[in-house]
Amino acid sequence: MNPRQYQSGFGNQFSTEAVEGALPRGRNSPQKVSLGLYAELVSGSAFTAPRAENHRSWLYRRQPSVVTSGYAPYAQPFLKTGAKAGVAMPPDPLRWHPAPIPETPLDFVDGLRTVVVNGDPDAQCGMAAHLYLANRSMQRRAFVNADGEMLLVPQEGEITITTELGVLDVKPGEVALLPRGIAFKVTVAGPSRGYVCENYGAPFRLPELGPIGSNGLANPRDFLAPVAAFEDAQGDYEIVKKYGGALWRATQKHTPFNVVAWHGNLAPLKYDTANFMTIGSISFDHPDPSIFTVLTSPSDTPGTANCDFVIFPPRWMVAEDTFRPPWYHRNLMSEFMGLVYGQYDAKPEGFKPGGMSLHNCMVPHGPDTEAFDKASNAPLAPHKLDNTLAFMFESRWRFHPTEFALNEAPLDKAYADCWAGLGDHFKA
Repeated sequence: MNPRQYQSGFGNQFSTEAVEGALPRGRNSPQKVSLGLYAELVSGSAFTAPRAENHRSWLYRRQPSVVTSGYAPYAQPFLKTGAKAGVAMPPDPLRWHPAPIPETPLDFVDGLRTVVVNGDPDAQCGMAAHLYLANRSMQRRAFVNADGEMLLVPQEGEITITTELGVLDVKPGEVALLPRGIAFKVTVAGPSRGYVCENYGAPFRLPELGPIGSNGLANPRDFLAPVAAFEDAQGDYEIVKKYGGALWRATQKHTPFNVVAWHGNLAPLKYDTANFMTIGSISFDHPDPSIFTVLTSPSDTPGTANCDFVIFPPRWMVAEDTFRPPWYHRNLMSEFMGLVYGQYDAKPEGFKPGGMSLHNCMVPHGPDTEAFDKASNAPLAPHKLDNTLAFMFESRWRFHPTEFALNEAPLDKAYADCWAGLGDHFKA
């Protein structure tokens, strides 16, 4: 099988065709599209958004997406939206063990499990963090999210994401960013688990580098968009759409993956976190986790994100006269964390791959007793933190756990015990 082809760049003006001559030349919207195709514009921003923030793509497809039946409700009781879908909880730190993948046949849509929510998709603010627990591929079924874009973080099992604009192969260690409103389906090779950030706010973008300069963190060239590809099989297709916090279903007589060519800067992307250029301390102190930001969704308050996607990848730890793991802290931002593989340096035993933790606004957290003792007495020589990948969905809005998170997910009820050994060693 030939390796998948991609186009490189974040926010680039892409241009791709699966059949030569499908793209119009010289005119964006001719009276008659070549090869008998239909022109369809997908706008991911307001028409009058500034040029640098205007996201849209022209699709040239065999049938337009208006050709479908009416929608009816689709029941998925584990998928929740907005702060009102959460439940009240005290200001405690929370942690979950890895959720098992059920033996019941579940595809990506039916295997979504919402863990925490905030914000409101109608107000275009906030986000939700989900798990996907899937053991079956989506066949003649597509998912469309009109509420927000989706960032997929596979943890167990490689997945193939077929979108209207092409196909992405994504394995653990890579992530996929799927724009709001773009149809896609997920194929799995076996039992699969991963995390999803559903962003209701401003689209993810690369963070500003500020004093870091012109190089560092995630490079635009390392984001890959698919080339045009289309399905040729005939027959009914089910469309499941998330709209206004609810799921709806419709059927149509053709595949939604019938785009023969497209051009624009609104595109699904994948990114290999191994390409992230880490920045660290080489003198003292522990830099803020913001230096590990891959993508950010800004809010109306400069510097305070609606949502950040932050990773903690393999890196050298080089510094003198300082404490190595993150310090104990309380933060205005709320932090939802996951572990893709390896060991997290601040929680060497209790935080397992596939697990999760939640530290909401001003909830104290930091290294467990074991990590504190080890870091306080370790020789300060250069140390490579290897074979690890943790991440964080960080938001200015408080996260609200769902009923699933508190009552069905494997909640670690002894989480707070990891700090019980931090005694009072004060000596006047």
